[in-house]
Amino acid sequence: MKAGIVGLPNVGKSTLFNCLSNAKAQSANFPFCTIEPNIGVVNVPDKRLEKLEELVRPQRVVPATVDIVDIAGLVKGASKGEGLGNQFLANIRETDAILHVLRCFDDDNVVHVDGSVDPIRDKETIDIELQLKDLESVEKKLDKAKRAAKTGNKDAVKEEAVLLKVKKELEAGISVRAIDLSAEERKEFITPLQLITDKPVMYVCNVDEASAASGNAYVEQVRAATAGENAEILVLAVGTEADISELETYEERQLFLEDLGLDEPGSSKLIRAAYHLLNLHTYFTAGEKEVRAWTIPVGATAPQAAGVIHTDFEKGFIRAEVISYEDYVTFGSEIKVKEAGKMRVEGKDYIVKDGDVMHFRFNV
Repeated sequence: MKAGIVGLPNVGKSTLFNCLSNAKAQSANFPFCTIEPNIGVVNVPDKRLEKLEELVRPQRVVPATVDIVDIAGLVKGASKGEGLGNQFLANIRETDAILHVLRCFDDDNVVHVDGSVDPIRDKETIDIELQLKDLESVEKKLDKAKRAAKTGNKDAVKEEAVLLKVKKELEAGISVRAIDLSAEERKEFITPLQLITDKPVMYVCNVDEASAASGNAYVEQVRAATAGENAEILVLAVGTEADISELETYEERQLFLEDLGLDEPGSSKLIRAAYHLLNLHTYFTAGEKEVRAWTIPVGATAPQAAGVIHTDFEKGFIRAEVISYEDYVTFGSEIKVKEAGKMRVEGKDYIVKDGDVMHFRFNV
């Protein structure tokens, strides 16, 4: 599962990517400095993992990760192949969620591709290009549905009605994620099309250092413009985050954050938010050799969760022994949890909860 960082050239995408990952994407004050999409595998900050490490004292700790992709800046006309348009659109189609960076700061030393700072105009520029590309996909599919509907195919008649509605809304500048469709209509007719504006999105408002804690007027404009869009918003001073990531020690970073009125780096909040945007959550395994966070889709069953460790675990699944994270911390060890009768045995239909500490029994 991958989240793609998108935005106009020079809004802070590559600087943000550098903060999030150990990979150092080229960051320069000109458009298209990121030609190939850079992929960073980023650890998901999780205080629960730290607590389990403290209790279990394992030989090693392995956090959950999320893939972040830094994609080349997009310009007007991308849907027609302008700039790096075709490449950009192909790269973004391969991601599962979008982190849309908007410039919400004034700085005469950083050029803006359109000459002035206006996050709403910037948002609309990218929205329009993505909507035009989706419109192309919908029109192709609609032609096929219309032909099938003429033969009396009932499913095709339904599909035609849904696609006509989506086409009309896209033409009106509405992204697919904001269109009022039933869950069934989305699953049957929209999800298979892999439309770009149907992907979950988070708007990352890149602000100056003084606005890191409480935002600014530009951020309020973004909040107002995205109110009906079913999207998340995160305020981040990307340049400041870059400075924080350069500091050597944890103590230095904490002092820096305190001066800004922040309790943790904004990049940590962003990674966790991207993880949730991808509809992922975490279960843990905890033993002397290793305490580990495992990534699963929300709604995964116990056998599916076991399969993330090894396919044999899923094939030969017998049962799962489950301790809630809260019980593990309350009682302090697996033995004490068992003594208190708080360990549960769950079968194949169990839906894994975020934070479950699990052991799997299997036979192949």
